[in-house]
Amino acid sequence: MNLTGGIILYAVLWFLTLFVVMPIGQRSQQDAGEVVPGTPAGAPADPPWRRKLVLTTLIAAAIWAVLAWIILGGIISRDDIADLDRLFR
Repeated sequence: MNLTGGIILYAVLWFLTLFVVMPIGQRSQQDAGEVVPGTPAGAPADPPWRRKLVLTTLIAAAIWAVLAWIILGGIISRDDIADLDRLFR
């Protein structure tokens, strides 16, 4: 894995993690009792963005570190992935 591959892998992991973390602990405007006119009642009410972005960054960094260790350590190589279809034959 080169520098560009590592950055792309981290960016993809970060966004995937963000989409998993965003709905955790989310309260709707209807639950909060303050529906802003012109918005649906299910819209988020004051999401804690800073905390969610920090949590996303930490989780994505941990997952990236494990994947980088697997790739750079040679635990799984390209040859292993190329021969993966033989397991299902």
